[in-house]
Amino acid sequence: MAFPGSERKNPKNAKALSGFGGALIMELWRDHADGTFRTVYTVRYAEVVVILHAFQKKSKKGIETPKQDIDLIHSRMKLAEVMYKEWKEKRGKK
Repeated sequence: MAFPGSERKNPKNAKALSGFGGALIMELWRDHADGTFRTVYTVRYAEVVVILHAFQKKSKKGIETPKQDIDLIHSRMKLAEVMYKEWKEKRGKK
């Protein structure tokens, strides 16, 4: 059930992070005089938004997220899954 005004809308500077199979893992970016900054989060879980990684993009070539950052996001996503299940069990919801 959706409440008025609760429709999920993504900011203009957000997009699904490629390589993760859909729009459940999002990337926000912000250009600044000191460089481009990115935050990766997931909306996979109904009751929470999980921030998976925040970093400054250092490379001046291309827009691709570096492999090191992608690997870190994958590992944090696995950890988030475990932590979310534990949190739900403690709250008595499965």
